[in-house]
Amino acid sequence: MDYQSQFESAIEALHAEKRYRVFADLERIAGQFPKAIWRHDGKAREITVWCSNDYLGMGQHDDVIAAMTATVSAMGSGAGGTRNISGTNHPLVELERELADLHGKEAALVFTSGFVSNEASISTIAKLLPNCLILSDELNHASMIEGVRRAGTKKQIFRHNDLEHLEELLKAADPAQPKLIVFESVYSMDGDIAPIEKIVELAEYYNAMTYIDEVHAVGMYGPRGGGISERDALAQRIDVIEGTLAKAFGVLGGYIAGTKAVIDAVRSYAPGFIFTTALPPALAAAATASIRHLKASQVEREAQQRQAVRAKSVLRGAHLPVMESDTHIVPLAVGDPDLCKKASDHLLQRHGIYIQPINYPTVPRGTERLRITPTPLHSDALIETLKDALVETWNAVGIPFATERPTHAERSSKVTPLVVSQAGG
Repeated sequence: MDYQSQFESAIEALHAEKRYRVFADLERIAGQFPKAIWRHDGKAREITVWCSNDYLGMGQHDDVIAAMTATVSAMGSGAGGTRNISGTNHPLVELERELADLHGKEAALVFTSGFVSNEASISTIAKLLPNCLILSDELNHASMIEGVRRAGTKKQIFRHNDLEHLEELLKAADPAQPKLIVFESVYSMDGDIAPIEKIVELAEYYNAMTYIDEVHAVGMYGPRGGGISERDALAQRIDVIEGTLAKAFGVLGGYIAGTKAVIDAVRSYAPGFIFTTALPPALAAAATASIRHLKASQVEREAQQRQAVRAKSVLRGAHLPVMESDTHIVPLAVGDPDLCKKASDHLLQRHGIYIQPINYPTVPRGTERLRITPTPLHSDALIETLKDALVETWNAVGIPFATERPTHAERSSKVTPLVVSQAGG
């Protein structure tokens, strides 16, 4: 066996499909977000980042930075162990209390990342429910899909946000069988929102547990930043709320919030939690500072929503193919992986604008796109600059404008379904 050739062939396949991923070497500039330094071919250049998940710029906020630096000076850099073996630092305990309060739940549990929190929690909860049936939205994130896989229980996939299909599956299941519905609030590649209230009503009627991923909504929506479930006054009716500290809160880590019994069960049984070093105290303190600020301040959320609306309006006015979105996500349809990569490269090299191309398997083939995330710190002038750069790029690369694109029906007939994301059992 020529081991190396196997890996080389795997990488060559990605190149052939025009979906090989290249990382941009960036240095965020403290106090100047969304500006960053791009290092490439031995050169350094200042650019503007338009695709960051630091949705509110909280990674640059004075309170967050102060909490992190003060804590690292007082307690050192690392946690020193797993949660069970010396790693349960006091800032982490405070963070979990803050998260439980944010969602109006009895308890919360912090993980090292949002991926781990979904993978470990979904799989553990399902395993602890005898003969559990998992019902999963077809567009759920990879971390949720991995959690479903690792559970090893029966699963059924319902069409995206399709309530009739979900009810059909619930109705066909044994009424006595434990059921877990896993779905997201904001689907980050399209920017659409789940019909949460209707899903909750179905869960209550058919006696199913609900598990919602709010990673793209926490900090962003609701009077205190508790997400869409808080905005719509539904948090108390949802069994488990999962979120991240790495997007709107601007730090790192993932978490779940729920009843004491559920949280304690995951804490006690999930290998992804038990055998992982705890989040460092400085990160925990920074996350707590960010959450506390956003519980009290509406300034960042209001400014972000305003700039997202403005960006959509300005780009549509230039006949750029802005996909429909109910949220802060601004996706631009490209529909071809090669053109998507060329557009991204052109924007970075010619205009100093960084927008990462989004290709299969993150989105279905035929729906490749540039995903733009305006923040409160993207000014009106920056939006105008972005619009001009995109128009020039669309012309230079040869991407159809909105007025030149096929109808929705024609486009749908050419889209390859995203089957890999939910494959396996």
